[in-house]
Amino acid sequence: MINTQKMRELEESCGIPKRILMENAGREVASVISKKIDTKNKKFLVVSYHGSNGGDGFVAARHLCNDAEVDVLFVGDERKLKHASLTNFRKIENNEMIQLLNMETVDFDEYDIIIDAIFGTGVKTEIKEPLATLIKNITNSKAYKVSIDVPTGIHPDTGEKANVHFEPDLIITLHDIKEGLAAYKDKTVVVDIGLGKSQ
Repeated sequence: MINTQKMRELEESCGIPKRILMENAGREVASVISKKIDTKNKKFLVVSYHGSNGGDGFVAARHLCNDAEVDVLFVGDERKLKHASLTNFRKIENNEMIQLLNMETVDFDEYDIIIDAIFGTGVKTEIKEPLATLIKNITNSKAYKVSIDVPTGIHPDTGEKANVHFEPDLIITLHDIKEGLAAYKDKTVVVDIGLGKSQ
């Protein structure tokens, strides 16, 4: 297991550009989902925010859209997207096989699989509206739910839950399980994003 500080240090010292790590993460997320579920003709919703977790979601959407119908609900602020995430946002924005939605038009029960790429390790202690209602609506949907790295609303180091949190069926975590996810170990798959074997 690893805490977020060590993970951050590892990412910063590895010498691999952020965009490569993000590409690896999103590709591996799509690969795990494709191995666990027959994605052909399935309907996916990727819910992304403006942090790196959202960028991982954009990449996953791009890798899934060849076999499945993929919509992306971007609930962040485009002006806050950093270079790697912004690059991947532009790639899905210009991809005719991916539809970008807004919150007013989404019926969460229409989807077979919903991917949580909202906060990841960038957890908030209090999740405010409209994100709080969004997370409740996703959790209450009938879709199979996947979180990238860390479920939104769960602290990656302590496991403490925010006022609302995402309850996934599957967690695809990057490099190593985060210390706060011990209770979710049985539903967690670890993927290699190029940082080498976890200690």
